[in-house]
Amino acid sequence: MKKEEILSKLAAGELAVDEASKLLAEIETPKRGQLYCKVSEKGAVSVYGLQRMPVTLYLEQWDRLLNFSDDLRAFIKDNESKLKRKDG
Repeated sequence: MKKEEILSKLAAGELAVDEASKLLAEIETPKRGQLYCKVSEKGAVSVYGLQRMPVTLYLEQWDRLLNFSDDLRAFIKDNESKLKRKDG
């Protein structure tokens, strides 16, 4: 159920406040290992879920990195035999 659906059911009296709060908390809390983004206090984009600490870059840095993605994929493919994978 989406946030809008929960809120409309709450407004219509179909859900109790505590039940609606629980449902909202479930959908707004990312699952462990799930990637999600937030805007940092300084206006950068932080990606959570890759490692213990978020990966935070400013908009221009994300643009550069995303534009480099084809080169990065090719590099990884060319060097796959030398690279290690992290378990878990």
